[in-house]
Amino acid sequence: MRGPLPGLPTAHPLLHQLPAVYHGEEFLERFLSALDEVLAPVLLTLDNLPAHLHPRTAPEDLLAWLAQWVAVEVDQDRPVNQRRAVVATAVTRHRQRGTRQGLAAAVRVETGIEPEISESGGTSWSSEPGAALPGSARPWVTVRLRVPDPEQFDRTRVEKLVAAEVPAHVPYRVEIVAATEGAGPS
Repeated sequence: MRGPLPGLPTAHPLLHQLPAVYHGEEFLERFLSALDEVLAPVLLTLDNLPAHLHPRTAPEDLLAWLAQWVAVEVDQDRPVNQRRAVVATAVTRHRQRGTRQGLAAAVRVETGIEPEISESGGTSWSSEPGAALPGSARPWVTVRLRVPDPEQFDRTRVEKLVAAEVPAHVPYRVEIVAATEGAGPS
């Protein structure tokens, strides 16, 4: 829970907003300084509202709240820069959800590794009725990650992510293989 910070200065002291004739009045100075102390957190929050609402500059404790706004889950055990990336790219990833690009982006943000994705699907059009359909009759997706040590990699986390990203009717397979020098996408 966010709260006021004691001794926080105000950017706009109320005494400076009054005509000069009121300066030097002891009671008025004490009264307005008490109001300044109460209003300072409110004014500073309003002044910094855009920074609080942007995932790159929001305080760490607000990231989970921002994640709820864009309908993503952030794992508090992950580094803060990864949590910020998840929130910042959420809208774009929602738009691409169910596509190869969307799946690749989700895996890349979660793991930091470029995935190799194979799939059965395809789209096409034909001016001839009854033309052959592209892809195979049964859809499938394979996600392969090349990692330094497959035994130490959190496979369950990636499988959960892939299950959430592929369309519900599409079976998937996750392959975690050892990275080798010069290996690239096949």
